[in-house]
Amino acid sequence: MTSASDQPRFYLGCAVWAHPSWSGVLFPRNARSADYLRLYSRRLTTVEGNTTFYATPSAETVRRWADETPPSFRFCFKLPRDVSHQGPLMARMRETETFVQRMAPLGERLGPFFLQLPPGYAPRQIDDLAAWLQAWSPAIPLAVEVRHSDWYTPQEEAALMALLEHHGVGRVLMDVRPLDLGPLPGADDDLRRARDNKPDVPLHPLRSASFTLIRYIGHPDVARNDPLLDEWAARLRVWIAEGTTVFFFMHCPVERESPLLCRALQRRLEGAPGVPPLPWDSAIDDGEQLSLF
Repeated sequence: MTSASDQPRFYLGCAVWAHPSWSGVLFPRNARSADYLRLYSRRLTTVEGNTTFYATPSAETVRRWADETPPSFRFCFKLPRDVSHQGPLMARMRETETFVQRMAPLGERLGPFFLQLPPGYAPRQIDDLAAWLQAWSPAIPLAVEVRHSDWYTPQEEAALMALLEHHGVGRVLMDVRPLDLGPLPGADDDLRRARDNKPDVPLHPLRSASFTLIRYIGHPDVARNDPLLDEWAARLRVWIAEGTTVFFFMHCPVERESPLLCRALQRRLEGAPGVPPLPWDSAIDDGEQLSLF
């Protein structure tokens, strides 16, 4: 029998499960796009479901996602923008419930959902957030990401953390520091677009629940990330030892590098209690084992 202490407390993945640049990196060179989810879920252990921010999948698609992934895999779906970006949250409760019900057939494959609040959603709207969280089922794990700069001031952040802790809701952490690690010939336009598109928020490594979601926006020169990955690995070892379940997502302006950033962090945590081996290490499809780098 597997005890609670034997359960994985570290899940590692990317923002999406399909990208053509991963051919020969994460996927076999001859992989079909129709096989990407199946292949991805046998190499990494979670995915940040950005796709649902833009469109809610059909019931048939949700069933197919369940069929194509192992029970140990975790989807962490972003709530649709029709919920988060269309005014007061409480006015969108019907859309919230419809979305959660649509994803329910994934069962144990569901990790925490996450609500990404728009940049204009400020602390003055905390009563709306509080009412929406009160209506959210406490049985369904949820994390919240805030982007308005006022949430990061001491008084407003303390109020936010108290609200999240009261409901057992996680805090989404975004680390954009790697985008300032210097230019890279051939990737400067990608870095500029990433800086323009990602919120310029400070990293406050706070926890409000038994789990946390971390979004790391990596520099495309993987080696330049070493000091920050060392910092994260040290922090995560402590958090995991304390019982926190971590969902860590690698983003990168040059998407080809995201899986390699995953491996770089995994290498730093390998062997720690609660950190399972990466399935990628033993993934073989159609007789072809992928190169690790």
